[in-house]
Amino acid sequence: MKRDVMADRGAQNTPTSGESLLFLTDEQLRRGIEAMFFAYRGFTADPDRILENYAYGRAHHRAIHFINRSPGTTVNNLLAILGVTKQSLNRVLRTLVQDGLVDSRVGTRDKRERHLYLTEAGVNLERELSEAQRVRMRAAYRAAGPEAVSGFRTVLEQMMDPELKHHYIATTECTK
Repeated sequence: MKRDVMADRGAQNTPTSGESLLFLTDEQLRRGIEAMFFAYRGFTADPDRILENYAYGRAHHRAIHFINRSPGTTVNNLLAILGVTKQSLNRVLRTLVQDGLVDSRVGTRDKRERHLYLTEAGVNLERELSEAQRVRMRAAYRAAGPEAVSGFRTVLEQMMDPELKHHYIATTECTK
């Protein structure tokens, strides 16, 4: 029995739950890119509203998040994770330290290093920011189901630059 190749090709271009993952069309990829763009806007909208109260931006949020995830992290490590310039990070950290959210301590082994810790106020702000994002992620994960959650995480991990993936792995391993 001969298969209908044209029908098979047409099925691959039809978005369904069984969409062929090996032969995505440019339009299917474009829809995925746009979905990520709009999802990111939603994901950051709630924390952005909270950050406005402090006159902070997303760089402050990212710094607070990763200092919380790895207390005592060095400025150099944070630079590597965030991928920002030293000048940009110093501006953010100076504000967070002055506002009493981050404590910067001189290294015990290397006096040139600065180790970063959230203060109680910093922990409280981080909790508020993360909770806003957890609520949104939890609702999306529940609606999508466990297989979609696992697949989504796999896609995100595969999109990471190889040289940055080790930061993600290190961060996730510290909570196991």
